[in-house]
Amino acid sequence: MMTDHSAKNLPLHASVVVIGGGIMGCSTLYHLAKMGVSDTILLERNALTSGTTWHSAAQVRALRNSRNLTRMIQYSVDLYSQLEQETGQSVGWIQKGSLSIATNTDRLTHIRRQEALAHAYGINARSISAEEAKERWPLMNAEDVQGAVWSPDDGRVSPSDVCAALVKAAKRLGAKLFERTGVTGILTENGRIRGVETSKGTVMCDAIALCTGLWSREVGAMAGAAVPALACEHFYLLTKPIDGIIGNTPTLSDHDNHLYIRDDSGGLLVGCFEPMGKPIAPGVLNENFEFSLLPEDWEHFEPMMVKALHRLPALEDAEVKMLLNGPESFTPDGTFMLGETAETKGLYLGCGMNSVGIASGGGAGMNLAHCIVHGHTAYDLSEADAKRFAPIFNNVEHLTARAPEILGTHYDIAYPGKQLKTARNLRALPLDRPYREARAHMGQFYGWERPLYFGKSTEPAMRFDRPDWFENVRAEVKAAHERAAIFDASPFGKIDVEGPDAEVFLLHVCSGYVGRAAGSVIYTAMLNERGTFESDLTAQRIAYDHYRLFVGTTSISRDFAWLRRHSEGFDVSLTDNTETYAVLGLMGPQAAQIIRECGAGESAGLAYFKHGIAHISGKQVRAARMSYVGEAGWELTCLAEDAPAIYAELTAAGAEPAGLFAQTSMRIEKGFCAMGHELDSGVTPIAVGLDFAVRKSGGFIGADALEEARARGDVSQIVSLLLDNEMAMPLGHEPIYFDGHIVGQTSSCAFGYRIGKPVALGHSSERLESGARVKVDIARQMFDATVTLGPIFDPGGTRMKS
Repeated sequence: MMTDHSAKNLPLHASVVVIGGGIMGCSTLYHLAKMGVSDTILLERNALTSGTTWHSAAQVRALRNSRNLTRMIQYSVDLYSQLEQETGQSVGWIQKGSLSIATNTDRLTHIRRQEALAHAYGINARSISAEEAKERWPLMNAEDVQGAVWSPDDGRVSPSDVCAALVKAAKRLGAKLFERTGVTGILTENGRIRGVETSKGTVMCDAIALCTGLWSREVGAMAGAAVPALACEHFYLLTKPIDGIIGNTPTLSDHDNHLYIRDDSGGLLVGCFEPMGKPIAPGVLNENFEFSLLPEDWEHFEPMMVKALHRLPALEDAEVKMLLNGPESFTPDGTFMLGETAETKGLYLGCGMNSVGIASGGGAGMNLAHCIVHGHTAYDLSEADAKRFAPIFNNVEHLTARAPEILGTHYDIAYPGKQLKTARNLRALPLDRPYREARAHMGQFYGWERPLYFGKSTEPAMRFDRPDWFENVRAEVKAAHERAAIFDASPFGKIDVEGPDAEVFLLHVCSGYVGRAAGSVIYTAMLNERGTFESDLTAQRIAYDHYRLFVGTTSISRDFAWLRRHSEGFDVSLTDNTETYAVLGLMGPQAAQIIRECGAGESAGLAYFKHGIAHISGKQVRAARMSYVGEAGWELTCLAEDAPAIYAELTAAGAEPAGLFAQTSMRIEKGFCAMGHELDSGVTPIAVGLDFAVRKSGGFIGADALEEARARGDVSQIVSLLLDNEMAMPLGHEPIYFDGHIVGQTSSCAFGYRIGKPVALGHSSERLESGARVKVDIARQMFDATVTLGPIFDPGGTRMKS
């Protein structure tokens, strides 16, 4: 450890204070120093790596389920492999590859989907037979192995040595380390970080990087920020040397049996991510938990041990060294938290690493430092955004239920439509009761229970071929296409912007022209200085000094924080009215007839993208003439308590409920882009064909960057795909091949019920023309598809505008 090399006296001020001396803290310190923030200091309550980092199995597997998470770990690999040359400190980098085996058909599909992803991301991975897998791991029982994927470039490191090297390099650049220095309080003023109180004095600062692992929720609370993460017990078995282990082995991933296996000092390391872990109550791990472990629990580990004995018969005679039980922290969705918090400006999170801290740490620390210095990560990492969780998840009861399940999902098969089972029913929609009476199958979004489809009371079987809900969704799309359907948009965020400066403020933060008259609906984006997406939304101008913004369900905290932080200097008030109002989308050729029958005939004459007041069942609604599914209709906003009466009247008049799966299918057929799929902070409106919705006069955040993009000749990279084989099942992220090479990936996929074939949206790095023939790699099977530039269904939009 590096205790002897800690600085002695705390400075009065530091630009950035990093709290926590594990892999995330050390990597963030190193990268801040590299980026020129030489007065950064790191505070560690005990000694470097004394929390989770020291006992990590430290595997570095590059492939993840998105391009940028994979890119981040590839950065870690590059960093760890060159640190020794930079610092003279060995990091114990051992590059022996990884072997993922499959013992059933669905797992084989899963790992072949991963292999396809590897090709798209430039990672060396290939399918091999069970026989070759046995050759690479001779001690393995391969009788039930159906196939495997071999990734030769994966490896592992020594966690303590990596941290020592990172700190050594950071200190050469002026950064300082203070061990045995506990944080006792965080100073804020007007919602902004001002300083840190410690056991050795107070340091004023401009920003804090909170990298406190197991203790992040409690430390975040010191600054008034929600950090939903909870520790669970994590087990791996260590044996004494056994015959057959010579030198270093690849990491063997037997995920069907919840196991990972490799050599360790001539013996074996056998770790597990069991289906349901053991949570650790807050407070159990106190300030004295330093280089400590939790008690062995052989009863809990026994089912995994039985599976390990099946895979490795040599374990039968192995002498056990210890069953290591070390805590790891987990988040409600299994992805770490990175970036500035919604609640406190200047407080940045780098925590909740979900047992992949060493693999992620190099790249995550770089991105966190980049976020602190430049205001954004080096590339889009919105899936790890610190502001993505609903506040309701920062609850000990909910975290205690969810975190153990998240531990188990590490080795799950990535089935389409799979839902978590714990911490459910946290927030009910206003129409929850009638939906359940209609046998809605629910999915959880930002805490809300939202209908995915209707008419099926049993739990669906998880599969990669046609899902159990296929015909249910077909019926809902048919209702919207031929009659009328109700889509619930109540979980969407509703942010009211009011005040004398409402228009000028929104002209500043929105790229679309929001200066239209009251009664207008405006589709627009909020962009950053780089001209890329922070959010896409619709705005309803209610009065000269009043707008209502409708933002994505999972981006409410992020978008509200963005608006709040850019509202300084404007005379406006912002109110999150998400739970005050319900929104029902009435869509289909019979929608106009139904709206008249229900007494809201005054809405029938509204022009497209206009809104007005009407009444249904004696309740006031604000009807907006628009469509997200390509059929004519209205989005009806009403008070949440009025929704049941309005819904009852609409369904009595013939409208039928439809779920999110039907909406997604219809959205993709129409070529409508969505945040988190086609849109993110890595693309501009130009690159996704939405430049038409951007005002060319400028004057908004990101306008200059868009002008530069136009001058470069940037064009849309979005394509629609119609697959030939109606039984193909694309799910998203599949590589797209043109003339034998990869040109892009799918981003949204579904079966197109109005078209009769699978459909997808995707990004292409090459300019493809309508009619071009491409291939889509689904689990290493190539499916032919035709490119369309624009919507596949009703390209002129006549149905939704009529």
